Amino acid sequence: MDMMPLVMLGGGALATLLLIAFAFAGPSPARASARRLAAARDRHLEGLAGGVEAQMRKITARNATRMDTAAMRLLPNPAQLQKRLNMTGKTWTVGQYGMATLGILVVVSALLWLKGAPILLSLLIGVVLGAGIPHMAVGMAIKKRIAKFNAKFPDAIELLVRGLRSGLPITETIAVVAAEVEGPVGVEFRAITDKMKIGRSMDASLQETADRLGTPEFQFFVITIAIQRETGGNLAETLANLATVLRQRGQMKLKIKAMSSESKASAYIIGALPFVVFGMIWMINGTYMQNFFQDERLMVAGGGGLCWMGIGALIMRKMINFEI
Repeated sequence: MDMMPLVMLGGGALATLLLIAFAFAGPSPARASARRLAAARDRHLEGLAGGVEAQMRKITARNATRMDTAAMRLLPNPAQLQKRLNMTGKTWTVGQYGMATLGILVVVSALLWLKGAPILLSLLIGVVLGAGIPHMAVGMAIKKRIAKFNAKFPDAIELLVRGLRSGLPITETIAVVAAEVEGPVGVEFRAITDKMKIGRSMDASLQETADRLGTPEFQFFVITIAIQRETGGNLAETLANLATVLRQRGQMKLKIKAMSSESKASAYIIGALPFVVFGMIWMINGTYMQNFFQDERLMVAGGGGLCWMGIGALIMRKMINFEI
């Protein structure tokens, strides 16, 4: 019965962390935009996505190790996790992700328990950090790669336009971009070229790359080519307009980021300050701070404070969210 307040405090802390993660995970307008792009893509590339996904499942099943198989059984939604790992552009697997999660959980829980923390609190913090650190690392890798891709992508489209205006077919211009452009753009276009060399259609190769990247910018590119192949017209002029739109979109994103940077910095500082102060006092006088895990009144007050912090983070996230 004495453990009930501790369990309540742990549940409140977990709920708060989930609220903060939900608040900063991404805006709902982006998901709505992704759904609209997916609907437009399906109208013009019906039947291609199913075949690509079936081939990817076969390749994954053939190359999966025992560690990957075990992780896919234990981790929730392994297909979505594998898709996120593919978006990083690295050779990370679900098995490696699961081992990293388990390792962080065990090490953090053991260290806290050896330092005198209650076993339930140690396990709770271990679970939160074990699930959060790998997820954040993958998210940062995806964000960094997508930013590099979007920065170079308009230049790649303009190179495509120059090739098309000089009389080269679209497949040859894609090969030129793969050879001339560096970074993630060159890597992705080289992958498209390699797939076309072994007999894959251009539409299927482009769509597979779009599914892996998950960016609206490349989806615009794929949909533009699909529409032009069906309806005809001047593809070079259409792609030139697309490059201009993408540049303006990038400039608008930077402007919004600059305008909201002060609010974001304030939110991060205010949100981190209580945990920093708690950790510093714990290091100075750990016996004093252990009252938070023994006194029921402090447990209730701490849980309530964590809940209000989560609500505040959600409100601040909504206030600085802008749809482009």
